[in-house]
This record gives sequence, structure tokens and C-alpha cells, in this order.
Amino acid sequence: MALITRRHALGLGIGTLCASRFRTAAADNGGAEMHGMSVFGDLKYPADFKHLDYVNPQAPKGGVFSSIPSTRAYNQSFHTFNSFNAFILKGEGAKGMELTFAALMARATDEPDAVYGLAAKSVWISPDKLTYRFTMRPEARFHDGSKLTAHDVAFSLNTLKEKGHPLIMVQLRDFVKAEAEDDEKVTVTFAPNRARDVPLYVAGLPIFSKAYYATRPFEESTTDIPLGSGPYKVGRYEINRYVEFDRVKDWWAADLPVNRGSYNFDTVRYEFYRDRDVAFEGFTGKNYLYREEFTARIWATRYDFPAIKDGRVKRETLPDELPSGGQGWFFNTRRDKFKDPKVREAIIHAFDFEWTNKTVMYGAYARTASPFQNSDMVATGLPSPEELKLLEPFRGQVPDDVFGEPFVPPVSDGSGQDRKLLRKAQQLLQEAKLPVKDGKRLLPNGEVFTIEFLLDEPSFQPHHAPFIKNLGQLGIEASIRLIDAVQYRARVESFDFDMTVMRLSMSPTPGDSLRPYFTSHAAATKGSYNLAGVANPAIDALVDKAIGAETRADLTIACRALDRVFRAGRYWVPQWYRTNHPIAYWDVFAHPEKPARYTQGTGAPENWWYDAAKAAKLEQAK
Repeated sequence: MALITRRHALGLGIGTLCASRFRTAAADNGGAEMHGMSVFGDLKYPADFKHLDYVNPQAPKGGVFSSIPSTRAYNQSFHTFNSFNAFILKGEGAKGMELTFAALMARATDEPDAVYGLAAKSVWISPDKLTYRFTMRPEARFHDGSKLTAHDVAFSLNTLKEKGHPLIMVQLRDFVKAEAEDDEKVTVTFAPNRARDVPLYVAGLPIFSKAYYATRPFEESTTDIPLGSGPYKVGRYEINRYVEFDRVKDWWAADLPVNRGSYNFDTVRYEFYRDRDVAFEGFTGKNYLYREEFTARIWATRYDFPAIKDGRVKRETLPDELPSGGQGWFFNTRRDKFKDPKVREAIIHAFDFEWTNKTVMYGAYARTASPFQNSDMVATGLPSPEELKLLEPFRGQVPDDVFGEPFVPPVSDGSGQDRKLLRKAQQLLQEAKLPVKDGKRLLPNGEVFTIEFLLDEPSFQPHHAPFIKNLGQLGIEASIRLIDAVQYRARVESFDFDMTVMRLSMSPTPGDSLRPYFTSHAAATKGSYNLAGVANPAIDALVDKAIGAETRADLTIACRALDRVFRAGRYWVPQWYRTNHPIAYWDVFAHPEKPARYTQGTGAPENWWYDAAKAAKLEQAK
């Protein structure tokens, strides 16, 4: 499971960017007018750059790209949609709506966090870095031909702060207001000691038409197609089944340096399936053309259909150099039965990753230990002196093992029922004063200890089965509750679950985006990503330290300290990760040699293109 991030709308995903007291090249130059911004003051591309290095600027336009959703953001679902408002809590937003809106600036994904002008041609930053004045491009237009102005930007930012999805509102906490001076200039004001990523987040949020929403409520789920200004607009669709986005052939921003070589397909289409196995069959039948494979069993055993054997479908494995974040089963610690860390650790011991990886996932994965997995922010060994300086104020308030080796999930013998680990789990449950009576583990109130794993797709059931069996050995009655995507999202957003699966997506420069995952405020905010209900003053303070880091080195130290406290809390059962993207596609596409280093995903569809010669050859091969 993952969260969407789009190069042209970098504000659309938690973990996309970074935070802390924000520095830019502009700020270091006394408030000069700049063509871009970055967190620690470095920009790769000069003001007169022609295109991003990782795209093909001569990529032809045309053709169709079709896929199933592999990422989502805010109210989007992997399996369905019923609304074209993808930036509020209500409804199931259509995947791809981010393609229909322009933002002030666009992300360069070969840099950790740099953005360059899109609807805004430049930005002036005050010396105290609390005021940003964006100058709009006079050619910027909405799809109906009306001018996109500073007034639309001010309306959009202020509206999202007041009525947007809760995750947007959390990210905009330090955004004070946006005011249009005239059609050309919009001034954005931030709070003192603001998080460093808020300006970048603001610069990547979608721009809506103020005139369009003058007669419509913004906060309502709707099947009306909103007026956009991006590279695509909504085309054909059938609610809950598919949605198409048609390229705007006279898009005002098509030849800007940040867009040259991108958004090449005439049509981008997303198909929606409720079941992964059925979705795979849809791919083999050419119902859609591109697939990123997230199920190791399918990748290992089912890519032997005729179109693979005769070369009509290609398979590739593209590198993923981003931090993998952390995926796992999260305990809902708001429920009394999960309050005791010893209980949570016992349950961690009941999951046999080694057996599951070997038997269910064909050895394709490595074990996750940290929410910062696959990065240098993972805590290892004893705390460094710099980490101890941050941790010492909390000695006695956090578990003692924070000051030792960080907690790592136990390694089993691979049997599926490691007796040593189960004995340890039994011991922990006894220490937590949860006795066994007639083979059933009892809670302090005398009720049987039960766990319901909440799922929204059946393909994940095999990963749960051995876990549930081992929990049974401990006297815990565990079961799976499989519900549809709409119910699932509603229950997760209202924290109505025992345990469920989530992936924490982390940026290379995390900061304010840590708040929705880890802070006490997020734990009490409906729709936040703090599924575990983490409400720990030490973690809150360490998040603030990460957000306040002045250098990348300081940020790394703060994240390692945060990692130690989070892992000591046993808030999740860590699952697994991989460092590549297994993909398959019908052979009608071409793409850059490899994704830019900081790309979320494979660069498709934004930086891929349709190859007419391959398509003609494929037609002849029928």
C-alpha cells in the first residue's frame, strides 16, 4: 500500500516532501526573486534550464496509457470511486484527479526536494522566510479559457486550510493566509517557527477556480467535473469501474521546462477492480496495458501466459532508491486490549516473517524494522552522543531500551511455528497478567482476547492465515473481517478497527509530513494516518526536533532518535519491503532508462510515452 505523489502536484501525498525551518537559495540571497525553491538551499537547475534531465524532451505525444491504481492520496481508493472531489474527506475520490490541476510549482524528482515554477514563474521570499510572494504566469489558463490568477491561488489555499481533507489541514497548520495583491501576485504568510516544508507543500497544492466554486460548495462529494487547469481533463467514465483523462492538447504549460517531455499520452485511463486476482486476469486479457506487481506470488507464478511467452508483454524490474517507509499491521492502541506494550510485543513474536516470505511471497522481500527503512535515518547500534542529547530529557518517561540497541523484530526458524518465539510470547502475556482458561486467553475484564484484522481485499488473506494460527496457539482468537473499500476507508478513518495494514511513506527529507503519522494531535484527528493512536510526549518533541533541524545531518540525527522511541513502543507488527519495482506492460510503451532517484514509483505515466511502431507490431502479432 502506498500514497500517491505527483511531480506536478507535490502536495498530494503525505511524505512527499520535507519540513523544518525552511532555507532556500532565495532566502540566502536576501530575498531575491527565484525560479525555484529547495529545503537546504540547493537547486540543480539554473533559471534558463530547458528540460529536466531524466525525461525525453523529444517524446512523441499520443496513444493510451491504462492501469489500475497503485497509489492513492487523501480520499482516494485503490478499488473504486464515486466522486471527482479528491481533496476532501467525503466520498471516494477518483484516482487521477491530480492530473487535472496545476500548482504554483512542480517537483524535480532527481533532487531530494526542489521545486520549480509552474503556474508561478517566480517567488520572492522575505529575509525572515515568513512571507512568500509568487508572481503568476500571464498565460496560465483554466480549461474553459478563463485566466488563472493570484485570486484563484488565494481562494484555493485558504479553502483547503478551512475545508480540505484533514491531512491537508494538518500539513497547513503553519500556513496563515494567502492574499492576492492583484491578478499577478499572491502573498502567502506563514507562522513564526513554521515547519520548513510548508512553503513547498503550499506550492504543490492544486489551484481551483474561484469563479467555479462561487456557486458550488467545495466540501461536498460530487460527480460534477470540476474546472481544472492541468495537463489532463476528465473524459469518459463509469462510476466505480473506470475513469479516463484526456490530454489538453493546447495546454498552456506544455512547453515549460518542468513539463517538456512529460504528459505524453493522449489518454490516461484507470480501471477499478475489487479483487487483485481478478485485476491480474484483466491485465492478461489486455483490459489495461500497464501493471506494477505488488503480489510476489503472482510475479513468481503467473507471468507465464501466452503474451509473455511470445513477447507481446514485457517484464522489467526498475530500481527504487527512495526510502521504503514502513509497512505493517498497526495496533489500535486506543483500545484497552492493546494498551500494554508487552501484549503488543507478544503479538509481534507470533508473526513468522521468515516462513511467510519463503512460502507465501517466494523470498521476494526483506523484513522491515523501521518506519525509515531503506534510508540512513534508521537507528542502529547504541545511540550516538548526538542522539543521546535529544533522548536524555525523556529518560524515565520512555522505555529503557530506547537507550540501548533499537528493537528489531525477532527472526524465526522459518518453520511457521517457532516454539522459542511462541514461548517468549506466552511469557510476555503472562507478565501482562492475561491468564489462560480453558485454552482461551483472557483480558483483565474476563473477556476472551480477540483480534479482528480489517481487510478490504482478499489477496492479502494468505499472509494473515499463519499469523492467526500462531495467535491461536497463544489462546488469542483472531479472525479476518473482509469488507468493501468504502466501508474499509470509513472504519479506518474513524479508527474503528483492532489491527489493519498500512504503509508509512517517507520522503528523503522528512519533516512536517511526520505529524500525521506520529503525533498526539493526529492520533485524535479523524482521517489521519496515525492509525496506532501514538500519543507520546517524547515522540511529539522529537517530531518537533526533526521539523526544526537546520541541516540534513541534524535531521538525520533527530529521525534516528524518533525511530528509537517509536520502535520501543511496539506500535506495529513490521511486515516487509523491497527495493525495486516489478512491472509488466503490453509492448506499446517506451520510457527513460530508469526513474529519477526520488521518483515515487516508476515515472509512469508522466514520463513514459506511446511507441507507435511497437503498437503497430503488436497489432500484426494478433
